[in-house]
Order: sequence, then structure tokens, then C-alpha cells
Amino acid sequence: MPSDSDAHNMSTAVRPSLFAALVNRYWEIWAEVLGLIGSWAHLLFDVLVWVVRALIQRRARFGAQALAVQFVRVGTRSIGIVLLVSGCIGVILALQTAPSLEQLGQTDKVANLVGVAVFRELGPLIAAIVLTGFAGASIAAELGTMTVGEEIEALEAMALNPIRFLVMPRVIATAVSLLVLTVFADICSVFFGGVVGVLFLEIPYEVYKANTLMQLCPMDFNTGLVKAVVFGTMLGLIACTNGLRATGGAAGVGRATTNTVVQTTVAIVIADLMFSALFFRLGWN
Repeated sequence: MPSDSDAHNMSTAVRPSLFAALVNRYWEIWAEVLGLIGSWAHLLFDVLVWVVRALIQRRARFGAQALAVQFVRVGTRSIGIVLLVSGCIGVILALQTAPSLEQLGQTDKVANLVGVAVFRELGPLIAAIVLTGFAGASIAAELGTMTVGEEIEALEAMALNPIRFLVMPRVIATAVSLLVLTVFADICSVFFGGVVGVLFLEIPYEVYKANTLMQLCPMDFNTGLVKAVVFGTMLGLIACTNGLRATGGAAGVGRATTNTVVQTTVAIVIADLMFSALFFRLGWN
């Protein structure tokens, strides 16, 4: 049987190895994160190069049909689900903030809170998350299927650049579509928050309208639109990156789809945090 000294030596040997494993895993995670950010930045650079070339070179024009197809697929078909979720958010905000404000005798300030929360934060954030599940996963699955089926290699063999014909239309569509969807989400959330405020919280319509207009300013709307464009671009880049890097058949396409949803959601939330800190520092709130 091992003695007490042998057991002590084994325990001291295990501790350094466990610590080393944790440190190695920590650096591996950061290496993976930096690798992902580098791949997104590289793809963004390629997309911007093709956008500039399409603007200044006649033979490298945008594919109008490809763009139209992506706008319909990403934007038009997402309007219903974005409006539904945004309307629910407006109702929830009004109902959740009313009791606390009622204790202070400021129930009419529900309009102020709903307007600020929606236009600055929740409008672009909710629209981006909904679009991630609705369109981002679809883009990753489509490109992943093409990659696994060697269709991307076939395009390259025919001297057709996949970035120009596949990635650029999708990134542009996600950025522009999310910009428009954010406007719809803002209006829908404020409208349904107002419906709850007027019909259920008994706030006079004129008071609710006046408080909303008094609280909001153009900067609230503009900062939300800036976030929407950045979030949409991130969504398109992450979805296309995962789709183009898919390997391993159907299982690889599934992993690409899952990674797209997870990575995009986390990246958008972190970007929203950075925007909020930046705007607070600049006094834009």
C-alpha cells in the first residue's frame, strides 16, 4: 500500500498539471476567439474590396438579381416575426415598468422609458437576434451545403469569385435589411407600448404622445440605426464565414449553423455593450 508521503507526492504532482491544463485551455480559447475575429475581418476586407470595385468598375457591377433575392429572403420574409417580437417587447416593457412608477406617482413616465429603451437598445438588438435565428442560420446552412458539396470549388474552377457572387450580396442584404427592420421594430414596440399605456394603464393619449416626443431626440434614433448597420454586417460576415468553413458532410453543416447562431448572438451583445459604453463616454445618451 502507498505510504502517506507517496500520496502527498502524487497530489502535488497533480496540482501543477491541472493548473497547466487550465492555463493552456485559457490560451486556446483566446486563440480561437482571435482567430474568429481575424477571419471575420479578412472576409470584411474582401467584401469591401468587391464593393469598391463594383462601384468604380463597370464589369464588376452588383448582381441586381442576386441582391433582390437576398433582400426578399433576409428582409421581407423577416418582417412578420420581427414585428411580432417587437410588439411583445413593447407590451412587456409597459407592464413591467408601470407598477414601480405607480408607487412614485409617475405612471405617465412609462412612455419615456419605453421610448428610450426601444430606440436606443432593444429595437436594433431584438431585430438582430431575431434575424440571426431566421436568416443567419439559413445563410450558414446554404453556404455550408455548397461548400460540402464542392460547389464553391466548382465556382472557383470557372473563375467565379465566391466572395463576389455569394458573400457580398448576403452581407449587403443583412446590413440593409436589419437597418429597415430596426425602424419597423422601433415603431411597433412604441405603438404597442402606447396601446397598453392608454387602454390598460389609463394614461391619456395626448400625455403619452407628448412624453414620448419630449423624451426622444434624433440622436436616440440615429445611434440605433448605427447599431443596426453594424449588427447586420456582423451577422452576414459570421454566417458566411461559418458556411464557407463547413466540413464533414451534413454534420458539418449542422455545426456551422449552430456556431453561427451562438457566435452572432454573443458578438452582437458584446458589440452593443461597447457601443453603449462609447456613446455614454461621448455623451450621446
